[in-house]
Amino acid sequence: MALNKVVKAFRLHLLVLLLFVAVGCTVSYKFTGASIDYNKVKTISMKQFQNRAPYQWAPMATMFNEELNNAFVQQTKLQQVQRGGDLELDGEIVAYDQFNKSISSSGYSSLVQLKLTINVRFTNNTNHEEDFERQFSATRDFDAAQSLDSVQEDLVGQMIKEIVESIFNAAVANW
Repeated sequence: MALNKVVKAFRLHLLVLLLFVAVGCTVSYKFTGASIDYNKVKTISMKQFQNRAPYQWAPMATMFNEELNNAFVQQTKLQQVQRGGDLELDGEIVAYDQFNKSISSSGYSSLVQLKLTINVRFTNNTNHEEDFERQFSATRDFDAAQSLDSVQEDLVGQMIKEIVESIFNAAVANW
């Protein structure tokens, strides 16, 4: 009977010890989605994307260029060069528009959609089969009772993040 108590106490202590070890040990990994052969591809050059949209909001080009640059700095080991990189990104903001998406029973707009479109030219100088030129777009809706000025920075930031993620995936994720 005393042996039974000792075994139960030992099991309890062992269980507590295992819980401490399990809580103290964590597995951590980072998945960026990039599938770059760093033996072949070492550099990237990105030209500043200019805002060529008919309707403009001044901070948008700077916000986009910073977000695109940050994505490649933080998620790859590529060295940035001014020109002639193994990978090259170039393009422009081609559209920034707002549309009435929904009309209320009074005949006025109740929901407005904001749309951002960016044209991207990607060149992989180590494998030209991966080159592309295409447009990436994102939209966000906002209540027409709100002014564009009050929601613009937040919504444009969200659209830029979405577009940059799509550009990154198209350029270096190869899924």
